[in-house]
Amino acid sequence: MVKKLEKVDVVVVGTGWAGGIVSAELAKAGYKVVALERGGNKEREDYTGVKDELRFTNRFEMMQNLSPETITSRNTLEEIALPVRTRHEMMAGTDLGGGSVHWAGATYRFMPYDFEIYSKTVERYGKKKIPEGMMLQDWGITYADFEKYYDRFEKTAGISGERDPFGEERSNDYPNPPMMESPAISLFKEASKQLGYHPYQVPSGNLSQTYENPDGEVLNQCMFCSYCTQYGCDFGAKSDPLVTVIPTAKKTGNFEVRTDSYVRRVLYEGGKAKGVLYVDTNTGLEYEQPADVVVLAAFTFTNNRLLLLSTIGQPYNPKTRKGVIGRNFNGQFNVTFLGARGFFNKRKFNLYMGAGALGGALSDFAGDNFDHTNLNFINGGGIELRQYGDAAIASNHVPKGTPRWGAEFKEKSILYTNRNLVVWYTPAIMSWWHNYLDLDPTYKDEFNDPLLRITNKYTDQDRTIAKFGVQKSKEIMEQMGADIIDEDVVPEEFDHIYQGGHYAGGVVMGADPATSAVNNYLQMWDVDNLFVVGGSAFPHFGGHHPTATIGALAYRASEGIEKYLKNGGGQLAEGKRKIFQA
Repeated sequence: MVKKLEKVDVVVVGTGWAGGIVSAELAKAGYKVVALERGGNKEREDYTGVKDELRFTNRFEMMQNLSPETITSRNTLEEIALPVRTRHEMMAGTDLGGGSVHWAGATYRFMPYDFEIYSKTVERYGKKKIPEGMMLQDWGITYADFEKYYDRFEKTAGISGERDPFGEERSNDYPNPPMMESPAISLFKEASKQLGYHPYQVPSGNLSQTYENPDGEVLNQCMFCSYCTQYGCDFGAKSDPLVTVIPTAKKTGNFEVRTDSYVRRVLYEGGKAKGVLYVDTNTGLEYEQPADVVVLAAFTFTNNRLLLLSTIGQPYNPKTRKGVIGRNFNGQFNVTFLGARGFFNKRKFNLYMGAGALGGALSDFAGDNFDHTNLNFINGGGIELRQYGDAAIASNHVPKGTPRWGAEFKEKSILYTNRNLVVWYTPAIMSWWHNYLDLDPTYKDEFNDPLLRITNKYTDQDRTIAKFGVQKSKEIMEQMGADIIDEDVVPEEFDHIYQGGHYAGGVVMGADPATSAVNNYLQMWDVDNLFVVGGSAFPHFGGHHPTATIGALAYRASEGIEKYLKNGGGQLAEGKRKIFQA
C-alpha cells in the first residue's frame, strides 16, 4: 500500500552538487523543498579522523552497492550486455552529498568552444571535419550567457585558482588564491614553459585559505593530508555539499532531506509530473511524494533510468537515430587520464603530502586552442600533473618490465618511492550514434525493474585523441628530466570498466526538441514541470573535469524553476527552441 504524503512545492532526487544547489536556491526563495537521497545520512563528523585506505580506496565504502542494482554493459548493438558486478569496475557515489563528497576537487570551466562546438567547428573547418556518426551539436546556450553561473558556483564552493592563460573571459577572479606549488608542480611548470606552453595552477575545491561563502558557510584551509579522492574531507576544507549548500538549505526552515529513500518512478499524468514514488529502504514502505515541480538531479545513470522506467520522453533508437532519452552517452573513462609516468633516479619528492586538486595544468591542447586542420580528431584536452598524496597500499610504482615480486621488485619499489611522477591528458569525448543508454531486456533489480543498459564502443576519434595526449605528456616528462618514462597504452576497445565517475549525456540540453531532451534551463520539452539537472545534460564531454559545469547548470536550472513557479507554469521563454539555434 503506497502512502501519499503532503504535497510540496519541489521534490528533488539526489543530494550532490546538482540537487544540493537546486534545494538551497529554492529553499532560500521561500519554497518548500523535499530532497530524496538513496544513500544514508552523513555529516562532516562522519569523516573526521577516518583515514583508512583499505576501507575507502580498496573496498570503496563511499560507492554505491551494486548487489541490489547495477548497470549492464556491451560494446555493440549485436551483443548481449552483462551486469557490472564490482565497485572496482563501476564507482558511483552514494549517501548524503553523493559523489560530490568523495570528488578530488579539480574545478575547471568548459570552454566557449564546447558550448557552440558544432557551429564553431563548421565555421573554422567546414562540415567535412565532422565524421559520419558523430552526434555533434551546440548546447543551446553560449558561454557568454552561461558565465555568470560558473561565477556563482565558484563563489559558493570557494574555489582556489588562477586564470588560465588560454582561458575564457571571466567576470571575476577566483574567490581564493591558488594552492601552493610543490617542487613536483614547479618542475612540471618549468618544463612546460621551456617547451613554449602556458601552465597554471589547477583550480581547486581544496581551499588555499579559510573562506566564508556568500551564504555564510565557512570552509577551512586545506591541510594537504592526501585523503581527498574517494574520501570525505577530514577538515571541512574540500568544497562539497555537506559544508555548503545542504547546511544553507537546512537553515531556511523550508527544506527537508530524507535519506535511505530510493526513487523508483516519476509519477506522470496528463502531460505533467505529479511527484515521485519512492521506497524507504529501511522499512520497505512505499511513498508517493506529490510536488508542483519535480527535479531529477541524480547521477547520469539514475536520471536516464528514471525517465525510461517512467516512460517520459521518446527513447533513443540507434537504428533510426530518432528519439532523445538515452542519446549522446559520453564521458571520461578508460581512454581518459592516460599519459606518461617518469621515474627519477636521483631526484626525490615528498609524494605523501598532497590534495585532490593540488597540481599544475595547461590548456594549450584543449578545445580548439590549436589548429586541427591536419589532425584526425575534434576538440582536445587538458594536460595535468596532480599531487594527490600517495597512499601506502596504492603507490608502489615501478617501471614496466619489473617483476611483480622478488629481489628486483623490492629494490625498485624502495628506489622509486617518492621518485616517480605522472603527467596525463584528459581528452574531450564526443558522442556517437552507437553509444547510448536504454533499459536492459533481461536483467532486473531487486524490485523487478529493468537495469540500465550501456552500449559504448570506441572510435578512431577516441583512440587518436588519447594517443595524441600520451605523446604530449611524454614530451613534457622528457623535458622534466625523468630517467625512465613509461607511456600508457591506449586500449583498442572499451573494457566495461566504469571508473572515475565522469559519465554524462542521455538527457541532453539543446535548442531543438528533435535532438535534445531539455532546454537551456534543463526543463524537459515534453513536461514543463520536470527539470533534469546534472552531467546527463552534456551533449558531449569537454576536455576538463565536469564539476564546475554541473554546478553552474544547477544554478541555471534553479533560476528557471523559480521563474516557472512565479509565472504559473509553461515553457520558459528564454529556454525555448530556436533561441540559440546554430
